[in-house]
Amino acid sequence: MSKSLIVISAPSGAGKTTITKRILEQHPSDLIFSISATTRAKRPGERDGVDYYFLSRKEFEDLIKHNGLIEYEEIFGNYYGTPVEEIDRARDLGKRLLFDIDVKGGLSIRKKFPEESQLIFIAPPTMEILRERLTSRKTEPPEVIQRRLDRASMEMQMAEQYDHRVINDDLDQAIGEVEKLIFEGSTK
Repeated sequence: MSKSLIVISAPSGAGKTTITKRILEQHPSDLIFSISATTRAKRPGERDGVDYYFLSRKEFEDLIKHNGLIEYEEIFGNYYGTPVEEIDRARDLGKRLLFDIDVKGGLSIRKKFPEESQLIFIAPPTMEILRERLTSRKTEPPEVIQRRLDRASMEMQMAEQYDHRVINDDLDQAIGEVEKLIFEGSTK
């Protein structure tokens, strides 16, 4: 049976956003992207209401206070979370909701929606390759990259609680494996 809430999580730099975007492009009639809210600054090319809902800290804390989020977390000084309206939006459109969120957020969704959620973890081939990917993006200073790598170790341990683990050694192969998990329920 197909699950209606598909969570894709990974350490920063492992490829979850690229994989998520490609799957959404290939299956627009079945899937819709869950737009997260965040207090972090917009990166070049990002659009409010498309990539994220960019909120002030006060706006985000108001959502927390009024139970307007399915899940949320503070990561590196910024809030990230999923507005409750995202599930309603997907249901109104008759589509399944695809999440690109951190591991703790994914586990929160499973806790609230155990029968409806499918959790897929994207793992880098090695921590050294993850370091290379983060460094090659040239978007963050070395100390931020190190914080992301430190967090990645915790995320890799938490991945054991996910339904599936896909190693992103070859992007096209990883996309194919994730697609099979979403639409067929298994990679074998």
